[in-house]
Amino acid sequence: MKLVEEIRPGANRYINGQGAVENLARILADYRQAIAVTGKKSYAAFQQNYAGPLTCPIFRYDGSASDEDGLSIAQQAPAQTDVVIGIGGGRALDTAKVTAQALKADFISIPTLASNCAPFTPVGAIYHPVGHTFKYVEYFKKAPTVTIVDYNLMLTTPHDFFVAGIGDTLAKWYEMEGITRGRINDLPVFTRLSYQTAQVIKDSLVEMSQTALEDLENGRVSPAFTDVVDCIIGIASEVGGFGVSDGRMAGAHAVHNGLSYIEETHEILHGSKVAYGILVQLAETGDQAEIETLLSFYRSIGLPTNLAELHITAESDEKAKQVAQWAAREDETFNLIKSDVVAADVLADMQQVEDISIGNKRR
Repeated sequence: MKLVEEIRPGANRYINGQGAVENLARILADYRQAIAVTGKKSYAAFQQNYAGPLTCPIFRYDGSASDEDGLSIAQQAPAQTDVVIGIGGGRALDTAKVTAQALKADFISIPTLASNCAPFTPVGAIYHPVGHTFKYVEYFKKAPTVTIVDYNLMLTTPHDFFVAGIGDTLAKWYEMEGITRGRINDLPVFTRLSYQTAQVIKDSLVEMSQTALEDLENGRVSPAFTDVVDCIIGIASEVGGFGVSDGRMAGAHAVHNGLSYIEETHEILHGSKVAYGILVQLAETGDQAEIETLLSFYRSIGLPTNLAELHITAESDEKAKQVAQWAAREDETFNLIKSDVVAADVLADMQQVEDISIGNKRR
């Protein structure tokens, strides 16, 4: 059986709570040599919340989440390195996973913001080192040994990153529902568990995201805030972990991957582009009423609903065509929603989203 086909729930241990990062010293006592992979802002946020000194070598990743950077760090690591600590957001942590796998070391994941499930999952999004465009999905041999989610540290998440995390996590439901539509009751029990998990995520996010965002702005660790954080980081990973191919990326992420090649969207966060991709996927499956419902939710928290909100204004028709051509590729994942999808289908879906979004906004 291939690694991608195995049931892989996520991290071996998930330590969450206020002050959770103080468990790090105790965990590191079991290892000979640690290194840390992080970014400048991420490490500064970590230092503000970690009382003890971190005396191991610290490597700055280059922002790309590329194989090249992860392997370069591995080559510079001390010979006895047996654990890699990733500190940061999704790209920093995915870089650290590359490094840990190259060194055959354990991986300790410490997210400094709540924006995706990278801290918990044994999967990584790998990008090209130049241009930072999407390259492929890596299925690592080992899951994180420990994921430490410190709610005090999560309060340092920038507003836009938290919103993007909600968008990325919301896709767990819509992509899995689209992939399994009409056949969920015939699938194995692990897949049905994944499906129910995705539904809990969707319901929780729709119900609690606005309150969680208010609590983030007010620096308050509340039940709504911690539930949304745990949905984004921990529970989201279980959808793909238990559902395997039925619980992973589909149309929304295929659209995101196409958007990553449009320069204007480079400043738009991953989860925000995925959220737009949900709308495009729903257009393909004929769920106009659900698009209308989501538009209201998106606008209430600040997720994009059309190309202009993705900064695509000039030559938008041509750029939409480029996105559609990428999303409909045979090696992409939109075909999990419609097996014979072609670029013209996705382009028509994008136009439908434009029409509904702009028409909805005028009402």
